[in-house]
Amino acid sequence: MVKPPEKGPQKLQDPSGTQACQSADNQAEGRDSENGDPIVLPSHLAGSGSLDRLVDAARDYARASTSENTNKAYAADWKHFSRWCRMKGAEPLPPAPELIGLYLADLASGSDGAGAQRKALPLSASSIDRRLSGLAWNYTQRGFTLDRLNRHIAPVLAGIKRKHFRPPVQKAAILPADILAMVATLPFDLRGLRDRAILLLGYAGGLRRSEIVSLDVGKDDTLDSGGWIEIMEAGALLTLDAKTGWREVEIGRGSGHQTCPVHALEQWLEFAKIDFGPVFVGTSRDGKHALEKRLNDKHVARLIKRTVLEAGIRADLSEKDRLALFSGHSLRAGLASSAEVDERYVQKHLGHTSAEMTRRYHRHRDRFRVNLTKAAGL
Repeated sequence: MVKPPEKGPQKLQDPSGTQACQSADNQAEGRDSENGDPIVLPSHLAGSGSLDRLVDAARDYARASTSENTNKAYAADWKHFSRWCRMKGAEPLPPAPELIGLYLADLASGSDGAGAQRKALPLSASSIDRRLSGLAWNYTQRGFTLDRLNRHIAPVLAGIKRKHFRPPVQKAAILPADILAMVATLPFDLRGLRDRAILLLGYAGGLRRSEIVSLDVGKDDTLDSGGWIEIMEAGALLTLDAKTGWREVEIGRGSGHQTCPVHALEQWLEFAKIDFGPVFVGTSRDGKHALEKRLNDKHVARLIKRTVLEAGIRADLSEKDRLALFSGHSLRAGLASSAEVDERYVQKHLGHTSAEMTRRYHRHRDRFRVNLTKAAGL
């Protein structure tokens, strides 16, 4: 086991990722014991109340440096790699480029990557690349450096990408007629008002499902807030702590109450009697009272899949295929594909740093709009 230096400050690490990485397998072998306390005082300093409070503050900031989903993914990457090493009779620390190259090859081969007898589907090249990023992050937190350009790693990954390349799988966009049909399936009880506001606000705002459920009524209402809303005469202004930083999203009022996202939001807040805290919360079993607990972002994905089925969208496909075709990102892709405005406005609305990223969300929006065949005289 590689021991950290006895003197000098420990590297800042994400506590949630470190704790999750200390799986039962690793604890049994004592491999991650050096990471038990991710942020501590330098050994030559005596502790005090003020310094201890700063340590706690540093831990909070380290935890906030990456999203909760990213922390979970990185923790799962390390847990999987550690188990794979144990099954192969190897050690995950210190990093061995030759071993990591073999690990990547195993992931691409169709093994489950951890020594089980059953075969599994090979991971896609993009998934393997992302898992390698997770390993590099975990090694950094443990005071090591993983060189992704090492000759035992880079050529293997390049070969995997070349041999197993597949076009990216994109979720289908929800088009205007689709969202109207989905909303029409919802009842007008309290739960239906909430879900109607979620769908219309998420669609008109081009919001991620995490952004929808993280909204608060006002600024600094809760510690886990991801933004807040301001309802005005012309529409609603959303201030979001988004993936790419803080941004404002303007959602104008619609042409009628039935399809207006701002009206749907006002109706939900009024009848749920919400004037503080999370905007979207659970409801009682009878659907008559709003609860205090914030909705999980998985509710948005389940809501989309359920209403897609009930609205009969893409009825030419099997139920399994339809469920796989639509997800929370379908709302975001739907707005990008349907809004007939200049691309730069869509880019700003979605919070993208480049036009190329915005174009990835266009589901055939500009296909055949310009006919270069005719333009060339054919």
